[in-house]
Amino acid sequence: MKLAPLTELLLLLGPTPTMMAEPGELAAMASAEQIKALIESHVHQDDDRFVAVALQVAARAARQGHGRLAEEIKALIDDAKARGAQGSKRPIPIAAPRGDLIGLLSVCYPQLRLTDMVLAGPIHARLSRILQEHRAQSKLRSHGLRPRRKLLLVGPPGSGKTMTAGALAGELHLALYVILLDGLITKFMGETAAKLRLVFEAIAEQRGVYLFDEFDAIGSERARGNDVGEIRRVLNSFLQFLEQDDSPSLLVAATNHQQALDAALFRRFDDVIEYGIPDAVLAEVVLRNKLAAFDVTDLNFAEAARCADGLSYGEITQACEAAAKDAVLADSTTVATAALVAALDERRSVRRPDQGDARTDV
Repeated sequence: MKLAPLTELLLLLGPTPTMMAEPGELAAMASAEQIKALIESHVHQDDDRFVAVALQVAARAARQGHGRLAEEIKALIDDAKARGAQGSKRPIPIAAPRGDLIGLLSVCYPQLRLTDMVLAGPIHARLSRILQEHRAQSKLRSHGLRPRRKLLLVGPPGSGKTMTAGALAGELHLALYVILLDGLITKFMGETAAKLRLVFEAIAEQRGVYLFDEFDAIGSERARGNDVGEIRRVLNSFLQFLEQDDSPSLLVAATNHQQALDAALFRRFDDVIEYGIPDAVLAEVVLRNKLAAFDVTDLNFAEAARCADGLSYGEITQACEAAAKDAVLADSTTVATAALVAALDERRSVRRPDQGDARTDV
């Protein structure tokens, strides 16, 4: 990437009228620290910090008597904000430079936020801390520190691991890239490791949130008796790439089978977060959130929450949707306690015989 001078960096904010100062004069109006901060925020795609520093440059220009230039910089910022609010700002597609990545990654731009999730207090606190570190990464780097960027999420199906990756991407205004395991893992010796290298090169080149879902497919313990040599080589390659990765991206691995993971993986991650199923209090919050659009005046949420005991967040959500659809099909806006309890019982009955209570899956 070409590190542009300050005038070109300001152009990145939007269409620009002719600047009234030469580059040398503009540099004199911005301190060396401000220019450095602009370059750093542009490199790390930290738009909020870029705008904040640009406003400082505008204020400095105004104090030095360059009022017109200051107004032009502010106008650029206002225009960029307006275009961003209208959704005209388009992220750069990661697969453009490499056709080989098309079958290895899928991309989306989540609108999720952490507040959209129902999480246990300790998990919410840890995720909030991760977001705080990424939003203040320049401050951390100035002290030789780095934000947590390699996360391992473990827990039963439907506990919110995949949704967490989307919420982190939404909070940080980054794209969510999901690694497609069916395209990554092949039967040919050495090919999977080569594709994995492509993925990590993409992680280094384009900042985003990268999700390795069902991570146990490549991270399973190397000493397992049913293991094959190629899988061991893939895991060794992953460990090497993960150790060497020093990109600004956030890497999230998620698995339902913590016990299947190789022990060497855990120390490679900055944070290991364990998810579970909701207790009665959290289950009631999920029920209320999912049925907020319906008449639940007479619904006994405490009873429904008791009936949800042992079910995951995902299963409770599915039960709420089933009860809501039944109400809509009956031309009603009311969800009754009996209907919701029946839907919860139905979700429990369709579980696999080996799945049991979700509490035992963590």
